[in-house]
Amino acid sequence: MTIHPEIAKILATLPAPPEGPLNPDAMRAGEAAQVPPLEERTPLHRVEDVTAATAAGNVPVRIYTPADADAYGLLVYIHGGAFFLGSLETHDHVARSLARETGCKVISVDYRLAPEASFPAGLQDCYGVLRWAAEHGEDLRWNGRTLALAGDSSGGTYAAAAAAMATDDGFTGITHQILFYPSLDLDFDVDRYPSMRENAEGYGLETAGLKPFNAFYLDSGADPSNPLVSPIKRADLSGLPQALIITAEHDPLRDEGELYGQRLQEAGVKATVSRYAGANHGFVANFSWIPEFYSAFEQTRDFLHDVR
Repeated sequence: MTIHPEIAKILATLPAPPEGPLNPDAMRAGEAAQVPPLEERTPLHRVEDVTAATAAGNVPVRIYTPADADAYGLLVYIHGGAFFLGSLETHDHVARSLARETGCKVISVDYRLAPEASFPAGLQDCYGVLRWAAEHGEDLRWNGRTLALAGDSSGGTYAAAAAAMATDDGFTGITHQILFYPSLDLDFDVDRYPSMRENAEGYGLETAGLKPFNAFYLDSGADPSNPLVSPIKRADLSGLPQALIITAEHDPLRDEGELYGQRLQEAGVKATVSRYAGANHGFVANFSWIPEFYSAFEQTRDFLHDVR
């Protein structure tokens, strides 16, 4: 299927990437300028910013409560942005949609970014918030059943890595992991996955841009051979939480996400892999206003439904 026509319209208007090295400050300012005002965002029962005191230090989080209830499933959400972009604000709409559709209380993590923070600071923040959520279940009105991890793009990297850290630590409380078009292999060998060449140009995220965009993270000490950096390199995937992996047809990262799902299944982990036709990388964050792509949130709801 060709790229969705509404996505194609917007891709056609994008300027060529600037020449020279990437400027994190300028790119973050550009993202911030696109954040809609509060009155235009999906209303929820309560949205509050708090600080989670974790083993990694104090981590800012934003907690989204969809409705007044006696108890909630908890969903820890980790935003994307190539490890140096993204924020609570840029992905606020994603967290709101997750809360509204799943009925879970969503905890969005404001983790430390590269290049200011070296590896594994951001990952430690995400894992610390996961453990904080479990430890503060009474305060959060946790229903004691659903404790899920979700992340998009590089946030999916962190979600998969945090799930592995929990398994290695003997923490078995995570019930689900939801990975939206995750980056799972940071060794960007263009011949490793066919999608790297099939979707190399013209779909927003381009294969040639993977190395420079992820360089801030990799140069901070993140070794692509480390399974906590490239979760697909983990030798034993058994014992990990059941997974929903959502990929995009026109995404260089498509095949590594789908291979990860296959490897989970082979390791005895229940895993659902769902490819969205006509979609590109980032569609959950950028194009969820298109009904067929908003359904990714509904699919997440259904995935969590059995034990929510």
